[in-house]
Amino acid sequence: MSFLLDPPLRGATGAVIESAVPGRRSARAADAAALAVFLGFSAALYARAPGLGFLWRPFRARDGRDFMVNSGVTRIPTDPTSHTVHAAAATIFATYPAWLAVGHLLARAARGRGRPGRAG
Repeated sequence: MSFLLDPPLRGATGAVIESAVPGRRSARAADAAALAVFLGFSAALYARAPGLGFLWRPFRARDGRDFMVNSGVTRIPTDPTSHTVHAAAATIFATYPAWLAVGHLLARAARGRGRPGRAG
């Protein structure tokens, strides 16, 4: 997806998993699957993999990396990409699991408890 759109989408995904997936083991598996999908698509977009135009074209991006970095909002140069942009992207990718955890916490707070009530 994009670095601006992904955090709320991952947070919402974590909240849905927390609310809808019974059992700690199943929730962990769902988290792993969601993370794999987000990282897979995001890394492919950033790497400018072919065939993903349906994700970036609606945002008037030039390619997947332009979509990931600028999200149709900013104008950070992506070609040629500097080491700074790559380092920032790697740092953002590293935050992906944390956003799922934020979603879990928000869902727990909405239910009125700070700890999960999951079994096994």
